[in-house]
Amino acid sequence: MKPFVLLATRAEDEPADGEYALFLRGAGLEERELIRVRLEAEPMPRLDLDELSGIFVGGGPFNAADPPEEKSAVQRRVEEEFAALLDEVVARDFPFLGACYGVGTLGVHVGATIDRTYAEPVSVVPVTLTQDGAYDPLMAGMPDTFHAFVGHKEAIRSLPSTAVLLASSPGSPVQAFRVRSNVYATQFHPELDLDGIILRIHAYATYGYFSPDEVEQVIDTVRREPVSEPSRMLRNFVELHAR
Repeated sequence: MKPFVLLATRAEDEPADGEYALFLRGAGLEERELIRVRLEAEPMPRLDLDELSGIFVGGGPFNAADPPEEKSAVQRRVEEEFAALLDEVVARDFPFLGACYGVGTLGVHVGATIDRTYAEPVSVVPVTLTQDGAYDPLMAGMPDTFHAFVGHKEAIRSLPSTAVLLASSPGSPVQAFRVRSNVYATQFHPELDLDGIILRIHAYATYGYFSPDEVEQVIDTVRREPVSEPSRMLRNFVELHAR
């Protein structure tokens, strides 16, 4: 099988390593089958799509809607690299699944409106599939409504007509969308389990998602509802596109 690649942007080693482990487990891949590239540490290498089965994108600290003058040199580089990659990905309809930061990368590329209107605190939310989502092969076997982990400062306010809305939540109308047949992004985190989000809560306690003195309260919040379905999307993606 040709490998998949995970494009990551987390600068902190513990949550970065945890994210990679979660994608491996959720997708059912071995390390040799999922190449990790840490874009916060090095420029994106040239990716020969003919030698890959698909691309995953993890979450990260960058907000696409931030004013250009507030973006670091690393963020500006990463955004330029994603813009060039997505030109090829979308043109070829190459398998792509971006989680959380995938909304910022793919959303910008297709002309979505992204701002802070529909930010969601770190929490568990009910995500409901649209009619298109219910029939999409990426969502095969998933219930019409399921719980998922979220936590984001920006979100898509409106999608262009070239994108297909697949899922929504009460607080964020675009939780998942598709471009063409094989290019996807989710606002929620399909890779996360409870241990994974608790690790991130501790790692990002000073990043402005909540007050540092609210850590235990936020952990209590994410414990309230079981989250078991979203990782099915990762397995579906691999089953659909491994070659």
